[in-house]
Amino acid sequence: MPALPLTRCQFLIPFVDICDEIGAPTEALLSKLRLPGSLEEKADHYIPNQLALRFAEIAQRSQGITDIGFQAARRLQFRHLSEKLRAVICFSPTLFVALQQFCKWVPLEDTNVNAWLEHDADRVRICKSAEMPYLPHLENEQWLQNIMSIHVVRQFAGPDWVPATMAFGVRYEPSPETRSVWKNTRFISNQSASWIDVPISILDLPNLASETPATSHDDEARPSGHEIVAAIKLMLPSYLDDKIPTVAEVAEMAGISIRSFQRKLSNSGVSYSDLLDRVRFENASKLLRGTDAKIIDVAFSSGYTDPAHFTRAFRRFTGVTPREFRGKSKSQLVLSQ
Repeated sequence: MPALPLTRCQFLIPFVDICDEIGAPTEALLSKLRLPGSLEEKADHYIPNQLALRFAEIAQRSQGITDIGFQAARRLQFRHLSEKLRAVICFSPTLFVALQQFCKWVPLEDTNVNAWLEHDADRVRICKSAEMPYLPHLENEQWLQNIMSIHVVRQFAGPDWVPATMAFGVRYEPSPETRSVWKNTRFISNQSASWIDVPISILDLPNLASETPATSHDDEARPSGHEIVAAIKLMLPSYLDDKIPTVAEVAEMAGISIRSFQRKLSNSGVSYSDLLDRVRFENASKLLRGTDAKIIDVAFSSGYTDPAHFTRAFRRFTGVTPREFRGKSKSQLVLSQ
């Protein structure tokens, strides 16, 4: 556990809003707990996690609010995640890659959270746990954690997607109102971690987002970084079956130094190797869906000299082999006709 577990102010805001709307003494409670005011202006700043949890628990108890964690979580949207996390999710070509990136970068939201993927039969669980001294109603924090995962999945599966199961790491019984909203989701408690489950069959879904991730107006490097990412994605497919340009060569083409080029990519949440891997994957998946080319020819056309390496790389993106991906794509095409 970090010496001082922190969470973004963004995740306290919905609890504060709930209290404000019912006329609770919000400012007094914030002051008592030594929490800052004017949170909307500090969404990306950090506060002690334990104090945020105490605020939610005291507000729920003193104001008689039922299931405040659920009430707060339903106010969160994908845009409330940190810019860095949104960028890596939006850049991910498949849901499987996005979930891996989510597990890696979720400490940006809460420095005390660990996340990982667990396979369970035909599903994968997005698990999260945090070492935290016992506090009442830890389900409030776990609601936020589970909803974050759901919003990531919805970037690929659509806005109406819900998990079949939502688990909590504490004893917790959802209210009737909560169950009425999540009619198609089973709730279980007292688990070793909080988690939601995702069908393995949708892990290869592409990102539905068509817009470039939002950029900060106070960081001039970020917009130009996104422009370079978009330009390179358009350019690289022309070189995949020939000599793929090196980092130095691409920087020279862009008319900037290697260091500036790499910094711009980093500000966009990617590296050159990440970008090249994505372009290779997108080219391969397009050929697998739209042509009858042999797997080995698809590999060579996508810049892979070793078919075994191609299979491993493709599985890393989708969770399935190129042959399985093609079979599934053809089955979906038949069903849609």
